Amino acid sequence: MSRNIIETVMGAVVLVIAAVFLFFAYSTSQVRAVTGYELTAKFDRIEGIREGGDVRISGIKVGSIVSEMLDPSTFLAVVKMSVDPTIKLPSDSVAEILSNGLLGDKYLAIVPGAADDTLKPGGVIKFTQSPMSLENLIGQYIFSQGQSKKGDDSSGQSGKGQPSTGLPSLTQPGSEEQPKSDGAGEKPKQ
Repeated sequence: MSRNIIETVMGAVVLVIAAVFLFFAYSTSQVRAVTGYELTAKFDRIEGIREGGDVRISGIKVGSIVSEMLDPSTFLAVVKMSVDPTIKLPSDSVAEILSNGLLGDKYLAIVPGAADDTLKPGGVIKFTQSPMSLENLIGQYIFSQGQSKKGDDSSGQSGKGQPSTGLPSLTQPGSEEQPKSDGAGEKPKQ
């Protein structure tokens, strides 16, 4: 009989400890929905975000995503968000969809602008940036590498013996490439 009591007490202790851990995890995380004034933003694509997701400024959670829908006339994704009422956003702020890392969760980031007037409740963030698709970037890179291996200058060669990657060049247009030297023992020509 005493063994059953000990097992029951130990089970109760385990349940209490589990409840304390759950309470601690919930209270220290930013899972709660933020209530405040509503703003709207329109994107070409919104893959990766969801209702209840974070709205952040400089990495700090200041709001929550309230809803997502498709505008039937423009075929743009319309995202409604709730932002903390203590945060007054300039009217030229930018909304963009970012990721917490390579495989991390996506969230809506707001980059405040510099305008003097602020967005009113129910206002629209006019400037948006859709998320970068890792699959599209990898596909473009692979496709450009396949084109450069064909060997002729018209399909992927940059004209200087280097294959084109399909990505923007780091040299400025119109700038001449400087000849490379090892810097050892060269004298300037007179």
